Amino acid sequence: MADKRDYYEVLEVGKTASQDEIKKAYKKLAKKYHPDMNPGDKAAEQKFKEVNEAYAVLSDPEKRDKYDRFGHDAFDPSSFAGNGGFGGGFGGFADFDLGDLFGSFFGGGSSRGGSRSSRTRGDDLSYRLTVDFEEAAFGCKKTIEFAHTEQCDHCHGVGAENPSDAETCPQCGGRGTVTVMRNIGFGSMQSTQTCPRCNGKGRIIKNPCGVCKGKGVLRKQKKLEVSIPAGIDNGQQIQLKGQGNAGENGGPAGNLYVNINVRPHKIFERDGTLVYVDMPITFADAALGAKISVPTIEGGEAEFSIPEGTQSGTVFSLRGKGIPFINNPQVRGDMRVTVNVEIPKGLNAKQKDLLRQFAAATDDKNYTKKKGFFRK
Repeated sequence: MADKRDYYEVLEVGKTASQDEIKKAYKKLAKKYHPDMNPGDKAAEQKFKEVNEAYAVLSDPEKRDKYDRFGHDAFDPSSFAGNGGFGGGFGGFADFDLGDLFGSFFGGGSSRGGSRSSRTRGDDLSYRLTVDFEEAAFGCKKTIEFAHTEQCDHCHGVGAENPSDAETCPQCGGRGTVTVMRNIGFGSMQSTQTCPRCNGKGRIIKNPCGVCKGKGVLRKQKKLEVSIPAGIDNGQQIQLKGQGNAGENGGPAGNLYVNINVRPHKIFERDGTLVYVDMPITFADAALGAKISVPTIEGGEAEFSIPEGTQSGTVFSLRGKGIPFINNPQVRGDMRVTVNVEIPKGLNAKQKDLLRQFAAATDDKNYTKKKGFFRK
């Protein structure tokens, strides 16, 4: 049996893989190479057989143990290891329920499942909304317009001109799926497919609704006022239940998700509930200390004191001047103000002379950083 590939290699797992990892790998590969996904592809069919053979062994602890000890010889009746047999070989697909697996691949579950003609929830929709920095900080109301499907008022979602014009599909019996037996080389397998006669609806419409043309839904534009909560941040979303597409057969509508994009501010930056701003100050204010005013996100100003000898790049924190907490808007974060000393330009003769006098009157003890730098 030297021509056979290693079963662990076939399932693309390591030899120490857990049973959950083996099962997960099998599902992925069985779907990839399934004949329904690769009609007429002989190579894929061979891969599918190989994957099932490997799983039949590695999913059974006893068979896996023998395989780990003897390799493929464990299944060769002519070899010493294979003399004990496994009481019937691989046993098909072991204890794995293919109905559960392939029903999810090809249209709505196994034949044991529910009816496809039952009420089905509608699709969710998304909408991108851009708001200003201040609107995100303090909340606002916005009117949006979007397209979605609504239940047809004329037929109430049935799709027929009259209720009696909708009949149960005779081919699938209203399930929306049909059972198909397929020959996969080493046996046969049962799977389910969408009913070709009713396209999975479970009903045949003899006389379609004249308004929705048998669809049961109509595509319409809708305007909606959305409340933007204070403190919402860029990339967050708002869920509006029931504002998505209408469901099938009278099922509930999906949801609308409004994705928020916050427009950058000219001077403020945000990180969560913290607000950052760079504030230019004069050389005199930095040297002597002063009370300075800084703009706030509300549109006003806040005053704070800087001490004598404040260095450029020093950060001051103004408590409660930041962004409201989205779940507790009465509480706000802080504003961090970074002061940057602006060196004056365009000095006249008198100003330059005064600065020279100032420079002559100072020495190294007034410049601790400069003094320390040369000492280092």
